[in-house]
Amino acid sequence: MAGPLVFYTNPQSRGQIVRWMLEELGVPYETVVLDYGTTMKAPDYLAINPMGKVPAIRHGAQVVTESAAICAYLADAFPAAGLAPAPADRGAYYRWLFFAAGPIEAVFTARAIGWEVPADKQGMAGFGSFEATIETIAGAVAGQPFIAGERFSAADVYVASVLDFMLGFGMISPRPEFDTYLGPLRERPAYRRARQIDATLVPAKD
Repeated sequence: MAGPLVFYTNPQSRGQIVRWMLEELGVPYETVVLDYGTTMKAPDYLAINPMGKVPAIRHGAQVVTESAAICAYLADAFPAAGLAPAPADRGAYYRWLFFAAGPIEAVFTARAIGWEVPADKQGMAGFGSFEATIETIAGAVAGQPFIAGERFSAADVYVASVLDFMLGFGMISPRPEFDTYLGPLRERPAYRRARQIDATLVPAKD
């Protein structure tokens, strides 16, 4: 046993991704809710993540930050949940998990701050262009119930969460491929539990 599992988060953060992953695992964990600009920047938490960002987990002596890394770690740490393919079958799993964590995350951040890569500089950006990135992920999920094979995996947690976020904030337009892929995943009991838990943690507005 590695020890207790502690989850550091804020309900209005990428911690929602890890919350879903944890609920899929079905294992006990402790939640520590941190606030932006205060407890997230306090010395105790900076010892966990010097970036002062969430999410993070502590699993016994192991500390993991970065949402995709946390999902991959948890899938390996709790193999009974079946959220990672066998090592010999992880090509698509790693490909799309880290495509979402790399090019997709980068391109939606660039779009959110109004930064467009000039056409003659697209080779310097890992995502190339917004259009190429979105077409690539749309093609990956088209006609597929899961992103990395015939079973649900941690890659689906991450990819679906990122698409959910982008669609929810109008950063990408709805497409039939996304609707077909996301629809059943949004009905998963762990997804619904995670959303409900985080909704109860959002501070009430005055």
